[in-house]
Amino acid sequence: MKKVIVFGATGNTGAYFTEYLAEHLDSAEYEVIAVGRRKTDYFANRGIAYYAVDIEAAEDFDKLPQEDIYCVAFLAGILPAYMKGYHPERYILTNSLGALHVLEYCRKTGAEKILYTQTISDILGNVKENPLIKPYDKRNIIMKGDHTVYALSKCFAVDLIRHYQEEYGLKPYIFRLPTIYAYTPDEYYYVDGEKRMLGYRILMNKAMNGEPIEMWGDPKRAKDIVYVGDFCQMLYLAVISGNDGGIYNVGTGIATTLEEQLKGLVEVFSPEGHRSVIIPRPDMPDAPAYLMDISNAVEELGYRPAYSYMDYLRAFKEEMRLNRFAGLRESETRG
Repeated sequence: MKKVIVFGATGNTGAYFTEYLAEHLDSAEYEVIAVGRRKTDYFANRGIAYYAVDIEAAEDFDKLPQEDIYCVAFLAGILPAYMKGYHPERYILTNSLGALHVLEYCRKTGAEKILYTQTISDILGNVKENPLIKPYDKRNIIMKGDHTVYALSKCFAVDLIRHYQEEYGLKPYIFRLPTIYAYTPDEYYYVDGEKRMLGYRILMNKAMNGEPIEMWGDPKRAKDIVYVGDFCQMLYLAVISGNDGGIYNVGTGIATTLEEQLKGLVEVFSPEGHRSVIIPRPDMPDAPAYLMDISNAVEELGYRPAYSYMDYLRAFKEEMRLNRFAGLRESETRG
């Protein structure tokens, strides 16, 4: 039986992806195995094997299955959004050294392919000139700010993967991620090491309370908004793909304007009879603008985005109601 190992299964997107694989892969052909840093019985209670592994520790990989490894999905990592204060060494130890350990596990077990989630920060220096992000755009890391060492550590992991491709024949599927929208009860993240509430959760809360919502900057500024369901679909297609891999942008190929975003939030989250009023604020800073070119994912993987912007909002609202991963989140700790 082909084993699919998911590193980072306890993370926000990793939990969704692990369950997606368990639901969509043929259980007669594939076995899904979840791997995370902390101890939890969440996956075992759902019939999914789970191993607690610290990817910084090479010896921890001895705990994992060593035979019939078909695919390794490497979703684990340290992100600026979850870092209190500034500790750049954490990026190197987890995202770079951890990548080496994962790749050595692939080599030793004879894994056929690896899926890796790269950050959009590798090309953000290009976005001001051209908001269309293509899969094979040349790197242009912004060399100032709290994301720089993070981006460098992720790019080094990609270069290591390319080395293992050339040296050992490992098939790499590299996925460049913008923000992936996935419900979690935690509404906070970190900016420059300081805790803040997520901007889109502030807007959702205002909409749910029927409070006025300010529309900052140019209302026609648009970005590609990706729901976790489409993220899971694209990576799943890579697991079952027969090609040799590549670099793929995770996205929908559709840019949603700020005005459309806010009107959608009001429609889905505001109570009937108490709708939020949208107040234009052209004097305030513009929102980010970018569009992910997904053409090669469509052609090579058979990817078809399933979630429009409104579909995403409704799915997010339903996940908020269900809180499916509550048992996993209760054991979550962040530094």
